[in-house]
Amino acid sequence: MALRLVADFDLGKDVLPWLRAQRAVSEASEAGSGGADVLENDYESLRVLNVERNGNIIYTYKDDKGNVIFGLYDCQTRQNELLYTFEKDLQVFSCSVNSERTLLAASLVQSTKERKRNELQPGSKCLTLLVEIHPVNNVKVLKAVDSYIWVQFLYPHVESHPLPENHLLLISEEKYIEQLRIHVAQEDGNRVVIKNSGHLPRDRIAEDFVWAQWDMSEQRLYYIDLKKSRSILKCIQFYADESYNLMFEVPLDVSLSNSGFKLVNFGCDYHQDREKLSKHLTLCVFTNRTGSLCVCYSPKCASWEQITYSVFYIHKGHSKTFTTSLENVGSHVTKGITFLNLDYYVAVYLPGHFFHLLNVQHPDLICHSLFLTGNNEMIDMLPHCPLQSLSGSLVLDCCSGKLYRALLSQSSLLQLLQNTSLDCEKMAALHCALYCGQGTRFLEGQIIQWISENVSACHSFDLIQEFIIASSYWSVYSETSNMDKLLPHSSVLTWNTEIPGITLVTEDIALPFMKVLNFKGYWEKLNSNLEYVKYAKPHFHYNNIVVRREWHNLISEEKTGKRRSTAYVRTILDNAIKVISNLEARNLGPRLTPLLQEEDSHQRLLMGLMVSELKDHFLRHLQGVEKKKIEQMVLDYISKLLDLICHILETSWRKHNLHSCILHFNSRGSAAEFAVFHIMTRILEATKSLFLPLPPGFHTLHTILGVHCLPLHNLLHCIDSGVLLLTETAVVRLMKDLDNTEKNEKLKFSIILRLPPLIGQKICRLWDHPMSSNIISRNHVTRLLQNYKKQPRNSMIDKSSFSVEFLPLNYFIEILTDIESSNQALYPFEGHDNVDAEFVEEAALKHTTMLLGL
Repeated sequence: MALRLVADFDLGKDVLPWLRAQRAVSEASEAGSGGADVLENDYESLRVLNVERNGNIIYTYKDDKGNVIFGLYDCQTRQNELLYTFEKDLQVFSCSVNSERTLLAASLVQSTKERKRNELQPGSKCLTLLVEIHPVNNVKVLKAVDSYIWVQFLYPHVESHPLPENHLLLISEEKYIEQLRIHVAQEDGNRVVIKNSGHLPRDRIAEDFVWAQWDMSEQRLYYIDLKKSRSILKCIQFYADESYNLMFEVPLDVSLSNSGFKLVNFGCDYHQDREKLSKHLTLCVFTNRTGSLCVCYSPKCASWEQITYSVFYIHKGHSKTFTTSLENVGSHVTKGITFLNLDYYVAVYLPGHFFHLLNVQHPDLICHSLFLTGNNEMIDMLPHCPLQSLSGSLVLDCCSGKLYRALLSQSSLLQLLQNTSLDCEKMAALHCALYCGQGTRFLEGQIIQWISENVSACHSFDLIQEFIIASSYWSVYSETSNMDKLLPHSSVLTWNTEIPGITLVTEDIALPFMKVLNFKGYWEKLNSNLEYVKYAKPHFHYNNIVVRREWHNLISEEKTGKRRSTAYVRTILDNAIKVISNLEARNLGPRLTPLLQEEDSHQRLLMGLMVSELKDHFLRHLQGVEKKKIEQMVLDYISKLLDLICHILETSWRKHNLHSCILHFNSRGSAAEFAVFHIMTRILEATKSLFLPLPPGFHTLHTILGVHCLPLHNLLHCIDSGVLLLTETAVVRLMKDLDNTEKNEKLKFSIILRLPPLIGQKICRLWDHPMSSNIISRNHVTRLLQNYKKQPRNSMIDKSSFSVEFLPLNYFIEILTDIESSNQALYPFEGHDNVDAEFVEEAALKHTTMLLGL
């Protein structure tokens, strides 16, 4: 399945064996076999109460006498520890222990019988107690009321030394939250006691709220209060120095007025009636290290024929509301929608019905999120118990007592990519898989292998183009937190095709009002995202428009011989050398394909221009990042683009078992060569629209395969339409490799006519043939006559100086001879190319002889 749950903790495996061992030691002297039955009863009452920030898990169970026992499982040492025992028949529903394990806070419900005889606080339904447990000593009653109270110790970021003050949150069913400051001191060695336990200072930090969520990892409290029937989400951040700040307020379009009171992640919620869970609303807040802030909301569901849920992408300034119809609604749905935080993604699923993997960082296009419905086996394999999403992709199954780490499965995503027939699922699976792999060579190799065999599998987007852009993005994504704003992660800018099984409505939402001025860490990134939403019009994503324009200017200058300063061009070409050096350093083994081995000045110019433009782009928007680091990021990104192209081509080359002998023109094309030619053509199409550089040597190899595989008229059509680009290296090799048969002469002549003038003249000198002499002569005459002014001449011609008596030709040659003499007098140091009037006369006679069939 796309979602993989890896168990980090299991009550049955990590706690129960220890309990049995402890019981075996204590009852070693007792006879009989009743112990095993007692242990099974203990196991029935064994359950998880809370997961603290450091990963330690608090659990409870009742022994055979009805005593309530608290234990702790240390996730680092993987050892269990007994914390405290209440010798009363009480029901625990909330518990927390401080980071030093010296204080235990617990809320317990008393039975009617216990209320009457309880010496701690008779008559109260709920007791909230604070216990000294290092060693076990005093018990203080914090609350004795008829409403439920939840407890949660704050965990400071600095845990290297104990703090003299502990802070405890009390969350009341009466809709207020208090913070208690508990001073402790050491006495008689290591004994820890509470100072001034008769009066513990307390602050009321929230009132009149209807919903609250605790983020154990980041020590944040989210809560919603109602103002004039509007739901206002607020967040309090607790700091290492025990201070706290209200960070933001933002209105939410959610209906909570009649929903009662709900808490999220304040321990395991056994108090709530599980049977009614599916009919209650679900609301939770998810964040990640990139500064994202998502609110996931599913309203109360009166009917299961249609389900609606919303995700507020607060860091993007919009929300998306999804509606899906359930199949097989005849079967009663007893579980509600589950939202899981998977860092870069949010998973939404209803077991047995649908699974939706939402892209948090790039939510604009629905095709970048994966939606599966129906009887897909990936849906059926998901847990059917209610899951509780904690921080850091941790997932708690309170029913089974298991703590999982939720991960995306690369193998399942690759399988989906290969097997699905829907373009939207291919797109989403590709992006999910690349996110999981983050540029690993093995994953890229698997995807490239599939692409090379299914290059035409997608109709809505270019598969090669999407893979190159997405994989290159992930290769440098971790270098800076703003990379998602500066580089494109996808080649697809719009998506108008419907996703089967789901409808979508997108709405703009209000941005949070930040209550503080100085931001650090996550809050700095969130504020940066919000500023981007406010002011980044248009978006900052890099494109090659400027590079395209400048490259065309340089090529035009090259054709006319009027290139700008040599220093500028040299700088551009030096950039290309750096890219190729960086690329070669990435590749440890020898390359099978003859790429990166020739100059190919046009591709090197494009490469160097992209380096220059991308570096300027980063320098404009990455304030505070070292210039040297930016330069390396640019080289890494462009090197990755080229490396992926080489990798695709090498995979196809290896698959078809091609050899270096195909690099000559005097061989015939095979089916294998045609397959490689086809994949190279698709690579060219993918890079052309985005104006991306290709590895030097690509066009030469492409042309060689084209000559091998295509009939002449198809070959010339590909050249004329820009599918094949003639390089000097390819044409020189063609002239040398092919003999002058009639077929080859026609090919050579057709290609020479399509070359730029400067290269064409150079190539003609390599071909010892009347056709090339004719072309050279024509070019020479054109150059001589372009500024010729007719002068009065003697009509008499000295016939003795000409080998053939043909007056028109004799007259023309005499004119050329005079122009040459004049040019030689004016420009005595002008280079001589062994072409003169005599050469022109000889070429003209040969050409006439050929035309007359003599």
